Amino acid sequence: MDTRKYKVKYTGNNFPPDANWNKNEWRDIESISITNKLLIEPLFTPTTKIKLLYNKDYIYVIFKVEDKYIRSVYTEINSPVSKDSCVEFFFTPSNSKVTGYFNLETNAGGTRLIRFQKGYNIEKIMMDIEDIKSIEIAHSLPEIVKPEILTETTWTLEYRIPLKMLKSYSEITQPTKGVIWRANFYKTAGENSNPHYLSWNKIIHPDPNFHLPEFFGELEFL
Repeated sequence: MDTRKYKVKYTGNNFPPDANWNKNEWRDIESISITNKLLIEPLFTPTTKIKLLYNKDYIYVIFKVEDKYIRSVYTEINSPVSKDSCVEFFFTPSNSKVTGYFNLETNAGGTRLIRFQKGYNIEKIMMDIEDIKSIEIAHSLPEIVKPEILTETTWTLEYRIPLKMLKSYSEITQPTKGVIWRANFYKTAGENSNPHYLSWNKIIHPDPNFHLPEFFGELEFL
């Protein structure tokens, strides 16, 4: 199986997220797309693009989703946001397949779920609420989207993850030129009118799920 790879450029700026896909910091950055379908064939397949940047303090991530049947009702941190229209970033902060990973899930309204774990249903470490709040986030849609938006609509979501916070829960390889992290990205909607489960790097498994770090792709820092 081919492993997808993404080259993450360095930024000399520290910029707050504002969910603006077209701002200068992102303008010349290459995007990747979430295209692999898992479990079911949706009626409508969203187009989801992602860009990343990094510096010594943060990992920056922005999503742009051309979506339909958009729902976002969960507002409490660590609530089951994957049931809403949701984008997810799972990452191991090193090139290891076995040391564990963070799963960061965010619905279209900006509600976060994040934990560190060793594997599927193995040693989940819940994170302090204030640490989760340190992940600054911006989103183009309102916090609550109900009823569903049935027409095709583009929404964006952007956040920055403090590296200092991650170090409280796991050993990490500090991003710098040549360092590789392992990661996968997902687009989900578990309980709207168009359920779907999409991944960036392909997952080949009899019972596919997102919590299989052996199927993560690679992030190479430049």
